[in-house]
Amino acid sequence: MTLKGMLDPLPVLRRLGGVASVRTLHQHGFTSHALAQAARERRIRRVRRGLYADPQLPLAVLVAALHSGALTCVSILELKGVWLLHAADHVHVWLRPHTHPTEHEGCECVTHWGPGAPRYGMASVPDALVQLLRCQGDEAFFCAYESAWNRRLLSSADRAHVKASIPADARWMVDLARPDAGSGLESLTRLRLHPFGLHVQSQANILGIEFVDLLIEDAVIVEVDGRRNHETPERRHNDLRRDAMASELGLETLRFDYAQVVHTWEQVQASVLAAVARARARR
Repeated sequence: MTLKGMLDPLPVLRRLGGVASVRTLHQHGFTSHALAQAARERRIRRVRRGLYADPQLPLAVLVAALHSGALTCVSILELKGVWLLHAADHVHVWLRPHTHPTEHEGCECVTHWGPGAPRYGMASVPDALVQLLRCQGDEAFFCAYESAWNRRLLSSADRAHVKASIPADARWMVDLARPDAGSGLESLTRLRLHPFGLHVQSQANILGIEFVDLLIEDAVIVEVDGRRNHETPERRHNDLRRDAMASELGLETLRFDYAQVVHTWEQVQASVLAAVARARARR
């Protein structure tokens, strides 16, 4: 109850996913007067005519509601901290079949249609991953899938749902995925090396060196530094120490940054395959 003795619609809104129509809220016992009063007191937010929301919802969820749907795809995954190959430059909105998007001020929304879409609010992480595959392709999906699994955002049931919901010719990626990938960049490197049939270990624990990003054919270490700064004296010293210890063990170390892996992959691929060939020749 509120101070004025009126039922508070906020808990109901949150239970409904954060956004609900006036019609839905009427069905839960709230009159139009009570909703308008709660909005004036800023306990809830009026998104547009006939639609109310939890005022603490992320802006992207409110934009999706303005567009007449639920937040999905990269927009959800970004909110959850999932590693993305391509940033969410626009709000991605999932609409039910036969639903028309509502144009709104500044609308640059990317619209997805499909069964199973919630009316408003946020899609689940598994459904967002399914949408991501259709929207951005295999590489973006695989990196995000491994990142979500690593962040414990996917249960075994969720992973089964994703596999059942994507095209049959894409399900091999779910089978290839691992929960221990240290970064999306590591996932991308492993995926791109997969066609060569190499034995690739993620987060391999090597005595004296500790964990390395990737160990290929038990002979070549690949470190993908991403956007992290490895130019501080302390980190640079640690990298040199690890590389020297790897050399003592007969392991060759290759280091690549984000731009190399994402934008000049052919050079990375050639370097890795050459290092593997040298290792095989020594055996």
